Amino acid sequence: MKGFILCLILISLTEVMAQETKKDTLNSKWIPSLTTGINISQIAFSNWAKGGDNSISWTILTNFTLTKHWSSWTLRSNLKAVYGRSKIGSNTYKTTNNDFYWEKVLSYNVGWSVDPYLSNTIRTQISKGYDYKINPNGIQISDFWDPGYVTQSIGFTYDRLKNFKTRLGIAFQETFTKKFKQYSDNPNTADEIESFKFETGVESASDLQLKLDTNLIWDSKFRLFTRFERLNVWDVLWDNTITAKINSWLNVNFTYTVLYEKSQSTRTQIKEALQLGFTYTIL
Repeated sequence: MKGFILCLILISLTEVMAQETKKDTLNSKWIPSLTTGINISQIAFSNWAKGGDNSISWTILTNFTLTKHWSSWTLRSNLKAVYGRSKIGSNTYKTTNNDFYWEKVLSYNVGWSVDPYLSNTIRTQISKGYDYKINPNGIQISDFWDPGYVTQSIGFTYDRLKNFKTRLGIAFQETFTKKFKQYSDNPNTADEIESFKFETGVESASDLQLKLDTNLIWDSKFRLFTRFERLNVWDVLWDNTITAKINSWLNVNFTYTVLYEKSQSTRTQIKEALQLGFTYTIL
């Protein structure tokens, strides 16, 4: 509960600090960017002697960013949601992508090479998540906000380069669960199963957008988090998307994600996908 209250306070602070610069409001504008699309992979057979089975896979994605600059303050908000499913033959659909990420960063320009910042990040999944390794029909292992992660961070950020931003700070991370308490339970308290976990540590987050060629763009996000009581154990998230634009609405996407969180698995998790996508830039 204390972590949840702290989360609300930090979110409110970003709004209050922004409103305190009313004298600059007329000289600044909100800069929105909204891209949405669907990636599809499909194969169908009819009287095909060499065998095979029909299959279809689709992924819907949305990426929304909102930025505002004042004379000294900068507020950046980024929301990314991805949901995908696949089906082979007469089998039922299986969930393949299921992520929700929302980040807000408020920084203050003090004239140094780095700027102090305050951030709040929310991570969860959009819908139910299943493990298909043991049971082909899937065993549910997660749901929306079960688990849900909220991280607040305060420190210094560097964003002097056009395509690269990085920050490092003291972080407070809360883990919320309802049914799947294995993500929040403290193994040192055998007589109690906790549905909430509060951790303090250090967080580093970096964003890179690099134009590799005329129609080839690489987007990368790299995040590290460690707890003060276990500085030798790090959570790692490295999320990469390489987009090859064919035209204004059609592209080929290659995504590669590396994840390590000991509370989820003692092994490094890897996810990759290559898909043809239809995208539409709304803003």
